[in-house]
Amino acid sequence: MLDLANKVVLVTGGSRGIGAAVVEASAAAGAAVVLHYAKRRDAAERLAQALGPERCLPLAADLAHEAEIAALWQQAVAWKGGVDVLVNNAGIYEPAALDSELGDWTAAWRRTLQVNLIAPAQLCREAIRHYRGRGGGAIVNIGSRGSFRGEGADYAHYAASKGGLVALTRTVAQRHGGDGVLAYLVAPGWVATDMAWDYLNEHGGADEIVAQIPLGEMTPPAEVANLVVFLASGKARHVSGAVIDINGASYTR
Repeated sequence: MLDLANKVVLVTGGSRGIGAAVVEASAAAGAAVVLHYAKRRDAAERLAQALGPERCLPLAADLAHEAEIAALWQQAVAWKGGVDVLVNNAGIYEPAALDSELGDWTAAWRRTLQVNLIAPAQLCREAIRHYRGRGGGAIVNIGSRGSFRGEGADYAHYAASKGGLVALTRTVAQRHGGDGVLAYLVAPGWVATDMAWDYLNEHGGADEIVAQIPLGEMTPPAEVANLVVFLASGKARHVSGAVIDINGASYTR
């Protein structure tokens, strides 16, 4: 049985999709969970209320702003006196078409890199500095299959941001393992989240996507969450630095 008792877990983008599943699975394993959200306050507060005030603290922060990221970390630490596990899950997936205006294209790249890479890097920095004084801790970054197989032409910036997250994770694991800092990257393919369904419904449905997945379905968010909780549990410390694919065998390396 996975056990996160007496651990505090900070999950970014925790109001829906993979993030919400990680929040629920972490709480079920005994953790106290800081649920970060950006705009979906109602969803975040509903989930936090269902888990109870001692088990879950919802905190809002715009990951586009350094000061709000720093405040999020400080509030998370203050809640129970520390953070043991950081799960960088929050991300955005917006197009940057080659034929769009240069200003629009550049803005999409900057927003995506900020939320998907720079914000996680800032939180990793905070976590490493915090963990060094506590004997260690864990970081689980949520990457993407797109880091390795690439993405559609309009989503090159998304693939690039997630590729950067791979390099960040490996560097943290290699350079800070001696301080007890464990770092992992989970790389999902298509996951059956609201965000995925919104995209697929706008682009003709899921049939073509599912046909490319040998298991015949998109990955359930709960399976990603189970993997995250296992890594956070410390039961496989020597997996630190690894990238773990979870995509129904739709892409293998």
